[in-house]
Amino acid sequence: MAPKGAVLVVDDDEAHRTMLVTLLSGWGYETHEADDGEAAITKVREAPFDLVLMDIRMVRVSGLEALSEIKAYNPAIPVIIMTAYSSVETAVEALKKGAYDYLTKPLDFDELRLAMERAMDHRKLKEENQFLRQALGRQFHIENIIGRSGAMVRLLETVAQVAPTEATILITGDSGTGKELIASAIHFNSLRKDGPFIKVNCAAITETLLESELFGHEKGAFTGAYRRKEGQFRLAHGGTIFLDEISEMPLSMQVKLLRVLQEREFSRVGGEEVIKVDVRVIAATNKDLTKEIEAGRFREDLYYRLNVVTLHVPPLRERNEDIPILAQHFLKVFSEKNRRNLKGFTPQAMDRMLHYHWPGNVRELMNAVERAVVLSRSEYVDIPDLPLVIQEQRPDSGSAVSEHLLGGGIPLEEVEKVTILKTLKATGGNKSEAARRLGITRKTLHKKLKKYGAAE
Repeated sequence: MAPKGAVLVVDDDEAHRTMLVTLLSGWGYETHEADDGEAAITKVREAPFDLVLMDIRMVRVSGLEALSEIKAYNPAIPVIIMTAYSSVETAVEALKKGAYDYLTKPLDFDELRLAMERAMDHRKLKEENQFLRQALGRQFHIENIIGRSGAMVRLLETVAQVAPTEATILITGDSGTGKELIASAIHFNSLRKDGPFIKVNCAAITETLLESELFGHEKGAFTGAYRRKEGQFRLAHGGTIFLDEISEMPLSMQVKLLRVLQEREFSRVGGEEVIKVDVRVIAATNKDLTKEIEAGRFREDLYYRLNVVTLHVPPLRERNEDIPILAQHFLKVFSEKNRRNLKGFTPQAMDRMLHYHWPGNVRELMNAVERAVVLSRSEYVDIPDLPLVIQEQRPDSGSAVSEHLLGGGIPLEEVEKVTILKTLKATGGNKSEAARRLGITRKTLHKKLKKYGAAE
């Protein structure tokens, strides 16, 4: 059986050290010994340990001195301090220096075993959290966000520019456009990426509980407050807090949020202690905050505090060219999830999706594709597999490309001409952007426009 972990036992009392080594070996740990704090420091630098169990009073280098050196070298190693001289002051000093726990001699073996297991579990949890953070960082790399349209390219360029800064960000856009995804990308591409990323939906929490949720409360602060609770701002210390649907925050709370943005401090509900925090704020809304200000529902001073940098996530109807690649991405995801082997969409099904206005944006597209994957009876999603509201969406009567996709028999050259002219119109005459969207060079585009008599 593999050992539970490598433990360094540090004690200048040889008899006590030998007893612990025997005990821990019996519990399944790989044990190593050091007879002084200085030797412990050397061993930690020479080999990896999962835990250090160390006496506090030793002749040459004390446990407290060694603790400081070990934590400075590798903060991740949990250290449990033991002593025959119990005192509150010594315990507090050890914990301040980074000790995981503090046990008094003679040791209670059940207490020792429990403390060691907790320390091991705590370290594993930290390692798993670090792995998850790295995985999330990869997931939210800016280049992984799907979108090739000009609007999305410009948005992601701005995200890459502002992510490493400390600027407060306001993200605007319709529901379902992916504002939370953009906020995640900002956090995981910032210098705070190893810190917490806390998400709060301001519309999902009642006004009476929102203050407690954000700032915490003291025991007895109100009916039902049976214990102290840390708020989301405190939990986000060193990282980022994402305040979604900020427009739904009550005016009374807006005043308190403004203070946090200005002073970087707050107090728990029912408490007097002033808590300092280092938190980056990203807010999001699907409403026009200037209109909310005019209506008296949003504070103008808070708006200017939040609006250091504004990022607008365009609705799906304004980036039609992203629909095919998003749909194909969701098709792959849900095919794997549902153990289906779907290859793509029929031209007719894609045409319906391209002409639909998508009021629910990317979220609605994702749900539509998931439904289609579940209902499809062939390798390709067809019109009957789509939601009824999309099935009933008819293409524009004047669209030659749509007629071609539906089997109208239009010559290929005519289809090419209409596609190029419509793309050029969609880009406002920007030939470089039109060529990029069409997947051809600007020189090729110019030749084709000349051929069709449309070159300037």
